[in-house]
Amino acid sequence: MARMRIISVQLPQGLINAMDQLVKRGVYPNRSEIIRAAIRELLKRELYELETEERSTPDYILK
Repeated sequence: MARMRIISVQLPQGLINAMDQLVKRGVYPNRSEIIRAAIRELLKRELYELETEERSTPDYILK
């Protein structure tokens, strides 16, 4: 596994409460894993959209 680095993030109490519920219910082992999963999904979605835009059909080709 890659070496983990510590970063500091400020979140509203409501998000923290929601994360704590997921941990309490056993969905995730801890807050850090929730944040890592959320960031992975965000990056996957954003990078997919960027790649899709780069491969888009030129305007002069009618669909």
